[in-house]
Amino acid sequence: MTPPGRIAARELIGRCDVVLVTLDSLRLDVARAALAAGQTPTLAGLLPPSGWEERHTPGSFTYAAHHAFLSGFLPTPARPGRHPRLFAAQFAGSGSTAAQTFVFEQATLPEALAARGYHTVCVGGVGFFNPQTALGGVLPALFAERHWTPALGTENPGSAARQMEVAAAALAALPAGKRVFMLLNVAATHTPTHFYLPGARRDSVETQRAALASVDAALPRLLAALRPRGNTLLIVCADHGTCFGDDGYWGHRIAHPAVWTVPYLETLLLQPVLMGDQP
Repeated sequence: MTPPGRIAARELIGRCDVVLVTLDSLRLDVARAALAAGQTPTLAGLLPPSGWEERHTPGSFTYAAHHAFLSGFLPTPARPGRHPRLFAAQFAGSGSTAAQTFVFEQATLPEALAARGYHTVCVGGVGFFNPQTALGGVLPALFAERHWTPALGTENPGSAARQMEVAAAALAALPAGKRVFMLLNVAATHTPTHFYLPGARRDSVETQRAALASVDAALPRLLAALRPRGNTLLIVCADHGTCFGDDGYWGHRIAHPAVWTVPYLETLLLQPVLMGDQP
């Protein structure tokens, strides 16, 4: 497990897959409470001993946050200082570009990785990935392969399992040795979440925790599909949080700490070395 901020993306591009999993609307306190309660054992196996890292998102709703992410502006560590980024579109005066940053001349990360031989895949979840509208088609259009159906969306209580199935099938269809950049926007943690908790009639931190548990239960399908492909740079984070009545606020696209503060994980999934592979 590589500690946060220690991954040299510049050295990894071309040598490993890159997978960005965005847990839509997931609050940091919800992620940490679910971890402490043992509701997310799969994610626990990916996290460092310190657990979820606290970060600040560049956008308070899905569309804005994902545009920033896909240009290299992932959530920023919630502490003072200059924090080197994993990825950065090239522009003058960037104070967060360092030796370990993968810097690209294209406008977006999908374009940059496609230019370097990657196959790009988007598995959408919330409405901003629904290509039935012009706005919903903007983000998926950045990818060579894109998937969205109502079964992958917010109204299906089984969306997490279905999304992982679609992602795994897309990975399995790739030729051997073909590197992939995948964005998986997880719909389950976005409102409505009340149907994940029996008897609940309104969304709350408790129902979002239950939704996250359903994501954790489905996640092994994706991890199993990645393992035989080799090493993977994996980023798991929320795009933003959401309010459940905090200080009178509900929802997101507002400047509230529950919205701007998000859970973040970055790690390298290393392919196990088999005894027969030893020199």
